[in-house]
Amino acid sequence: MTIVAAVQMTSGPDVPGNLATAGRLLEHAAAAGARLVLLPENFNFIGRRDTDKRAVAEAPGQGPTQDFLAATARRLGLWIIGGTQPLRSGAEDGRVTNTCLVYDAGGACVARYDKIHLFDVDVPGKPGETYRESAHVAPGRDVVVVDTPAGRVGLSVCYDMRFPELYRRLSAAGAEILVMPAAFTVPTGRAHWETLLRARAVENLCYVVAAAQSGVHPHGRETYGDSLIVDFWGRVLTRLPRGSGVVTATVDLAALKRVRGEFPALQNRVLSC
Repeated sequence: MTIVAAVQMTSGPDVPGNLATAGRLLEHAAAAGARLVLLPENFNFIGRRDTDKRAVAEAPGQGPTQDFLAATARRLGLWIIGGTQPLRSGAEDGRVTNTCLVYDAGGACVARYDKIHLFDVDVPGKPGETYRESAHVAPGRDVVVVDTPAGRVGLSVCYDMRFPELYRRLSAAGAEILVMPAAFTVPTGRAHWETLLRARAVENLCYVVAAAQSGVHPHGRETYGDSLIVDFWGRVLTRLPRGSGVVTATVDLAALKRVRGEFPALQNRVLSC
């Protein structure tokens, strides 16, 4: 059995300040015995304007945020799933990727996932609250699963959680834990956040670890928070409704495998995605 953790933050436009906060919370997670820790979406930067992410985007493999993740993983002996950060994509139109990087306990980057489903939405019940993530972010294409000390982890980001076909592909690739760093809006979070997370856990018989942004950010946007860890039967093991902090829970792969054997829903699938 392995302890995993999710970090909740209220990030802003100050990259060094965000990294300092993330470092402190990662230390708390390590002190609580976690071996695998998930940071939230956009943990290193939420700008005042959507265009600002282009200016802080790092080249793949180099930059202060990637250096921070590698050094912190090595210093604390942690596997860190780095929420997301903007990376330069090489696209002619200057769009970046919204990228989740995974670092092992030695500080090596062992996996990369670029967010596939981009948030192009007019928020229900909030006139004028409109998001066009695709204006500045290029979508990813690859489904990514990575082996960790806690189990086989399937990577996803925020809006991805509304598309169950992605998680079917992750579970078919052997995922035992699904991670979902997020920066959910308040109206959609209140309506759907917990329901979607628990559904993804139940239908795939996987643990779900969701690390969220929470509170009012410097540009005025408010995010929902409520970081959760859910087990393979859809039970919420721990949560942090608001504010900055860390939640932890124990992943029991033996119990997961036993339940998958007793309740073979994954083997009984007829339709493929």
